[in-house]
Amino acid sequence: MAQEIERKFLVKSDVYKSEAFETVRIKQGYLSSVPSRTVRIRIKANKGFITIKGESNQSGTSRYEWEKEIPVDEAEELLTICETGVIDKIRYKIKNGTFVYEVDEFFGENQGLVIAEIELTSENDSFNTPEWLGTEVTGDVKYYNSSLSKNPYLKW
Repeated sequence: MAQEIERKFLVKSDVYKSEAFETVRIKQGYLSSVPSRTVRIRIKANKGFITIKGESNQSGTSRYEWEKEIPVDEAEELLTICETGVIDKIRYKIKNGTFVYEVDEFFGENQGLVIAEIELTSENDSFNTPEWLGTEVTGDVKYYNSSLSKNPYLKW
């Protein structure tokens, strides 16, 4: 079974942009945003993906994740039937030790929100915390993309 282990943080400055080795625009929507099984459609760098995620564990750090690439035209078609609130963001990838931070800068109704995620191999992994990293929000459901699609940042 595929397992996603990640920690999430708010970002307090845009220094990360100069450290990025890759940037990509992402558009994503949800066919289902039920916490026990979110089904996401994503277009990233002219590729389409369908992802199914299970409910997070108690700490919010780990959950089941399954993802497959699909043709981009099919992803575009599926986005048209997604729940209201398509997410638009730019993802910056920043190498940090043996890990990579993915920093998402949101647009539209989530403009002004910037979140960093780091995927780990174990919940006990130690990692460096760069100066631009802010408050940890791992497990805070309001920062899940599926929640941001229904309750965007600008409405908080």
